[in-house]
Amino acid sequence: MNTTDTTGQRVCFLTDKPDHPLLAATAALLADRHHAHVEFTDPATIPADAPESAPDPLADVYLLKSHTPRAIRLARALERRGARVVNSAASTELCQDRVRMAETALAAGLPFPVTRTVAPLSRITAPPPSGYPFIVKSRANRRGDVVARVDDAAGLRELARTWPDELVVVQDFTPGDGWDHKLWVIAGQVFAGLRPSPLGSPDGADAPEAPRGDQPPPPPPPPGAHDLALQAGKVFGLDVYGVDVIADRSGTPLIVDINAFPGFRGGSGAPHALAALISSATMDTCERDTEFPSA
Repeated sequence: MNTTDTTGQRVCFLTDKPDHPLLAATAALLADRHHAHVEFTDPATIPADAPESAPDPLADVYLLKSHTPRAIRLARALERRGARVVNSAASTELCQDRVRMAETALAAGLPFPVTRTVAPLSRITAPPPSGYPFIVKSRANRRGDVVARVDDAAGLRELARTWPDELVVVQDFTPGDGWDHKLWVIAGQVFAGLRPSPLGSPDGADAPEAPRGDQPPPPPPPPGAHDLALQAGKVFGLDVYGVDVIADRSGTPLIVDINAFPGFRGGSGAPHALAALISSATMDTCERDTEFPSA
């Protein structure tokens, strides 16, 4: 158990969802067990043209849960004023751009789909060299973005009609077992989850259903997936993040998405791990700001 004393320290969550289960549980732990003062700030309430006007005095640590451009501008302004922000504005922003995400992952040797084409969907009239099916994703990684499998020309036309002006990237489709392995990481502690892939099974069938009754259990993460998740955190400079992994037909893991401070839909120990990380961060800030007399 982490026994770091954060008595009197101020912790601020930058989010528009203070009732998020992970945040609410973490805030309760920080207040009850660590005696920290916890507050929530919605970045949308800070003037977009004056992020420097964030309330004084600075908190000891800020948790950047919101990923909007305004939230990232606010986090960057706080960093300029000397605040500790987890995750940093730069790392969070890197994960919001799927072109930069792919470039960074591939340059570091992480297994990641080759990512092509940045154009409005209405201008994409043919599949990539790999042919159909292929994957289309919004360039901007955000709530409600486009993540779709395109199986034929008719599907491409329909998607373009729905999202004609959406800037998108195109990726080859990797046949797998129909499952998305969700690996959530907090300061090096990995929590695993699983969901049927929204992109379907390799043969074009619907995604598999969660097991019921005497059905076989879903597969565990492919070998090496946990190590890849930890490596991704180092490459992207993240402390709190999620990595989506699929297994190809040979069982080899492939990273398909990286998210800064995701929803953490799973892992009963996540609030305790996040509270411990925040406690450590506040103590680091205190030690950094303390001036010790010369001997």
